[in-house]
This record gives sequence, structure tokens and C-alpha cells, in this order.
Amino acid sequence: MSSKRPKAGKKQYFRVMVSKNLSRLVRSLHQKKYRKTENLFLVEGAKSVLEVIQSRYSVKTLLATPMFLEEHADILSQKPLQLQEASPTELDALGTLQTNHTALAVVEMQPNLPLQAGPGEWALLLEEVGDPGNLGTIIRIADWYGIRKLICSPGTVDFYNPKVVTSSKGSFTRVQAYYTELLPFLEQQRLPVYGADLQGEPVHSFAFPEGGYLLMGSEAHGISPLVAAKLSGRLTIPAYGQAESLNVAIATAIICDNLRRSQPIRP
Repeated sequence: MSSKRPKAGKKQYFRVMVSKNLSRLVRSLHQKKYRKTENLFLVEGAKSVLEVIQSRYSVKTLLATPMFLEEHADILSQKPLQLQEASPTELDALGTLQTNHTALAVVEMQPNLPLQAGPGEWALLLEEVGDPGNLGTIIRIADWYGIRKLICSPGTVDFYNPKVVTSSKGSFTRVQAYYTELLPFLEQQRLPVYGADLQGEPVHSFAFPEGGYLLMGSEAHGISPLVAAKLSGRLTIPAYGQAESLNVAIATAIICDNLRRSQPIRP
């Protein structure tokens, strides 16, 4: 084994093959049951890795190319990271992306702590949203519109699914998620809850209050009848053409845009 001498003030790492134990751990985190057992998940790609390193999350191990380690040495030196040099071929083999020639991080999950909207705040409720790409995009949309809390039904896809994390483009570091049964959760809320529904009031003319919840249902079935019974109101996006429906992430973006339109921009 040969070592590369670090420059002054930069963290040391070693030119060794990725161990079998680490390879096995990384590959196991592709699956939800092992993520839950290990309380760890994967973050892939340069942008997302740099964001998670500088976030509230605890990064346990960083596998990265020599170029990535050299270019971002100042950022990496600010956190107690275990650094492991890896070739692009190793990263491709270990991760879930078709091409990842930069970095992969093994990160500790955040605890599933209760969340709820506070006075003057909006939060998103997601019921049985099953597609990872949709959830990742919804997280990114929430981040764009300054919504920091997602309350998800147990059947909603895992927040730490690699496809969710990747498609959120780093926004998962700024948006929190809480998984719980929605019916008892809604029974305890005092703020209004509005659900997306084809038979609802047109979102373009709806007068949104200062705070509350926006509920988005599953891609295939919408909002379940029991949960729908707890709604304060229903919203629809008027159709001007012949499309049967909208993707749940696109619908979330349109409603969030209308929600924010009449409200002041907050820092």
C-alpha cells in the first residue's frame, strides 16, 4: 500500500482499493431494508455530495476521485470525514447512477421526528406518492417555494431512496420529512388542509390563507376517501386542453406557485 502525502492543512487519504466490507455496505444501501438497519443512505454526484457535507447531516464516509478530493480540500477539511479515494470505475460499480465520476457519500439518516406547520407556515402532505422521481422533484419544488416540511404517509416512497436523493438535486438537505399515518395526524391539526382534486375550486382564483397544509394524493388513486373527509377545501388546476391528468410533481409546482403568488417573498 502506498500513501499520498497531503498538502499542508489538507486531510490525509490513502491510495488503496475500496475494501470489500465498504463495498458491501455501499451496495446494501441501495435497498430500503438495509438503509433502515444501518441508519445510513447514499448521496451521489459532486453537487449533492458538496451540499450534504455542508448541511446538518453527518457524513460517515466519502468515496471520491483524486481530482474531487484535491479541488474541494478546503471544504472537506471542515468536517470529520473518513475519506476514501476511489476510481470512476469503482464509483460507477458501487453507486446507483449510470455515470458518477466524482464522489459518493455514506450519510447518517435524520431521525423521524414529528413535524407540523406553525402559524403562518405552509407544509406539504403526501399520501402514497410512490414514484422516487416524483418525490425528489416535489422536494426540490418545496425548497424552491420555501416550504421546509413534508408530512408523508407510510406508503410514500422512502425519502432516502437513492433516486429521490439524486432527483432532489441537493434540496433534501433543506427540507425535512416526517412519516406518519395521515388520518390521526390530520385529526390533531387546527390549520386548514387543502387537497388537490379534479372537482375542487380553481386554484387561480382561490384565496389562500397565511398558512396551512397542501395535500397531494397518489399518482394513481388521488386522495383516499377517509383522508379527503378531513379536508378544509379542495383545489383543482383548470384544464384548457384534452390531457387526462397532470403528474403529481407538476401539479404540486403549479399549486405552490399560486399559493405564493399573493404572499410576500420571505428571506
